[in-house]
Amino acid sequence: MTPYLPQTDQELSEMLEEIGVPSLEDLFEDVPKGYRFTGLNLPQAVSEMEILTELHALAEKNKSTACFNTFIGAGAYNHFVPSAVSSLAGRGEFLTAYTPYQPEVSQGTLQAIFEYQSMIAELTGMEVVNASHYDGATSMAEAAIMSFNVSRAKRNKIIVSPGVHPEYRQVLRTYLPGGDLRVTGDGDLNASLEDLGGMLDEQSACLIVQNPDFFGEFRDLSGLAEKVHAAGALLVVVANPVHSLGMFKPPGQYGADIVVAEGQPFGAGLNFGGPYLGVFAATMQNVRKMPGRLVGETVDREGRRGFVLTLSPREQHIRREKATSNICTNQGLVALTAGMYLAYMGKQGLRAVAELCYHKAHYAAREIDKLANYRVLSKGPFFNEIVVECPRPVAELNRELLEEGILGGYDLQADYPDRVNQMLVCVTEMNSKTQIDHLASSLAAAG
Repeated sequence: MTPYLPQTDQELSEMLEEIGVPSLEDLFEDVPKGYRFTGLNLPQAVSEMEILTELHALAEKNKSTACFNTFIGAGAYNHFVPSAVSSLAGRGEFLTAYTPYQPEVSQGTLQAIFEYQSMIAELTGMEVVNASHYDGATSMAEAAIMSFNVSRAKRNKIIVSPGVHPEYRQVLRTYLPGGDLRVTGDGDLNASLEDLGGMLDEQSACLIVQNPDFFGEFRDLSGLAEKVHAAGALLVVVANPVHSLGMFKPPGQYGADIVVAEGQPFGAGLNFGGPYLGVFAATMQNVRKMPGRLVGETVDREGRRGFVLTLSPREQHIRREKATSNICTNQGLVALTAGMYLAYMGKQGLRAVAELCYHKAHYAAREIDKLANYRVLSKGPFFNEIVVECPRPVAELNRELLEEGILGGYDLQADYPDRVNQMLVCVTEMNSKTQIDHLASSLAAAG
């Protein structure tokens, strides 16, 4: 990369003389003086040492998860990122790379995407994975559109469980404002899987469920796919938190047609809420209706291994009437990071992280449930998030926990009005036993 080098007065004079203009002001003589930019009101110039001191002082005002014991999840999870992953992903050739317009020239980029796709396919139990979407929410919205496109009768009913992340459901409706598709199912925030199954009819394009659901509990989805398919619809599963796939049965094994997830936990960090990674996997049967790009492996005419852009359904690349998506790029760097993370951790490492999350969350549930005036409502199988009924408003408790150096759980009442004083607590491998005990004692004091 070439650093920015300002011109000297002599160089400016030489350039002006070359183009035949007496001064810089004369370059803008066609712009009326009243509309000309007169300059910035900047403070006096300072040295590099002085400006770095000021920047460090400003940076110290920020707080990160390293400053707190973090117990909030709800879609964005605080996981350990191995130094090797962050170091490799931060290399200049990865940070500066852009979507290749002549993709076959960029064999390294294509191979990285191919490896990511392969690992996600194995993890989700699905047959084909695209090169990623913007985040988990947009992946879910694209899954709804894909379900509509797969349906020959153009079914327009999207049934979504209230157990799906509320922000995902908002994005879904933003994607489909007043169009042909209508979203239903989550009007009753207490609707069960049986209730949702009863809504299936000849107009249904898909049923969307999250497993584990937004409250952290696993749902028994055995037989659900058969019921959905009998109605001629597709089953879409949101597999969040994605680390749960390292320990439990993948959605592909219980009949999911499309699997989406937020890939942020795979090495991306919290990053102030983004950029994140939209995981998108499907069956081979419906691959030609899949949004985004798909990288495949082949050989050249000399028999050497190579990678190609196998599928790209955007109207920029194919006939407009055949396009099924206007996704114009993918989260290449975050997908690359996820691929590095999965390769570094391996099958056993990923399972070890999932087991740590699971066992630590169950320990936290037992300790919190012992507290007077608190009650853990997560009685079924759960992964690493639990619902805690509190004696006081969650916002008040979280303010007091913050004073103890603790980022408390998510206030469920914000999205589920009937869940008064209920906190969604998240535990990952980053939380030690000491931290969990500190949370329990702090809740006891605050309660």
